Amino acid sequence: MRPRGLALLLAVLPAFAGLSPEQEALVRKGYRKEKAGWIFLHLEGSARARGLQHGWLLAREIDRGLKAIRLSWTFQTGTTWASLLEKAQGFFVPGVDPELLEELEGMAEGLRAAGVATTRDELVCYNGSTELSGYWWPVELARIRNEPVAPHKVRESCSAFIAVGSWTKDGGVVMGHNNMSSYQEPLTNVVIDLQPDRGHRILMQGVPGWIHSGTDFFVTDAGLVGTETTIGDFQPYAPGGAPEFSRMRTATQRADGIEAWCALMRAGNNGGYANAWLLGDVRRKVIARLELGLRYVGFETKTDGWFSGSNIAEDPRILRLETTTRDTDITTSKVARRVRWRELLAAHRGRIDLEAAKAFEADHRDVARNAERPGGRTLCAHFELEAETPGDVPFEPSGTTDAKVVDTALALRMSFAGRFGAACGRPFDAPRFLAEHPQFDWLGDTLPSRPTQPWVTFRAGE
Repeated sequence: MRPRGLALLLAVLPAFAGLSPEQEALVRKGYRKEKAGWIFLHLEGSARARGLQHGWLLAREIDRGLKAIRLSWTFQTGTTWASLLEKAQGFFVPGVDPELLEELEGMAEGLRAAGVATTRDELVCYNGSTELSGYWWPVELARIRNEPVAPHKVRESCSAFIAVGSWTKDGGVVMGHNNMSSYQEPLTNVVIDLQPDRGHRILMQGVPGWIHSGTDFFVTDAGLVGTETTIGDFQPYAPGGAPEFSRMRTATQRADGIEAWCALMRAGNNGGYANAWLLGDVRRKVIARLELGLRYVGFETKTDGWFSGSNIAEDPRILRLETTTRDTDITTSKVARRVRWRELLAAHRGRIDLEAAKAFEADHRDVARNAERPGGRTLCAHFELEAETPGDVPFEPSGTTDAKVVDTALALRMSFAGRFGAACGRPFDAPRFLAEHPQFDWLGDTLPSRPTQPWVTFRAGE
């Protein structure tokens, strides 16, 4: 381990207590540091080594995430987390890439050494929690109730774009994304610098204990950049196949180009965590959009133009046959944000750069009300401020939890810029929120505050 990495680790855990000499030698190759609300996590080596480093270095944060997901699952489904783990061993765990199972086993090993009780199979479910809660559970609930399957009601989450050619200031690729989720979900505050013994180096945003990105935002040493927005109101799901988190990580680590990445994402597709992926090859100056439904797939590339994401499918087959979205209802978040993306990008043609991307992700224009007001319909979303919400629950503690931007110059240096917390910088005070909205008191101390943080830049190997 680098000296500064060792110093940081010693500040978190007492020396290497709990590790064998062989485990210690592997852990020393990883390190963590903290910057402006983010945790920068460097992992390298074999699958077991990467997992061991991840579990040991982020034990405290992963433990918090596991406790939050167990509580949320039980509250939202009325079933136990243990019963989910038992069922998942049959249909979910077998579809995970063997190399990733080895990495998760290593993570469980590191966590146990740090005093956190868990198993590889629990970490599989933790990594696939979005898919299990939002896609598998509606199918299972319909079976239990003997009712038709309801469409996945995703919290209208994530605002993203990618542009190239005459639309950007230098003709290269510019990409931006903000993550929108419930504030009690595991923190998305990890920047993972992954240097595997096989495949491409990856710099990606992540979650403590997740071996994929999940949010999603990544750069690889193959010159690829990528992000996504969830396809809202998506219905079909086929238990079995390969979980989305496994396909995403495999594609990002192994693909040399956009086409190869998309082929790996499609292999074993089960409809879980259905996304519109925005991809760029910064060396070729090509961008693409992959909309991955279950029965239908939309794919398009451009060397001059843009793609945006706001949780609404653009491919008409996916939109009409696999979702229930009303694509002209501007009172909904997804449609309002789709309109706003078109306005912003058109107004900035030829001037899109990193600073413009940062401003886009922090935008508070509500096109339905024709007003500047932070809320659930804005690119930088704040559902916690909505009494008459465009979502499902008034004042739900949910919205934008971070923002990231990258251009060709940064990507070629394996780098990107990020801001943790709301993309606009608005703070979220959890104790004050719970005092004002006691209907959410079940969240207790699993709901974290998010203070205002600055934009900072990360680089692989820093």
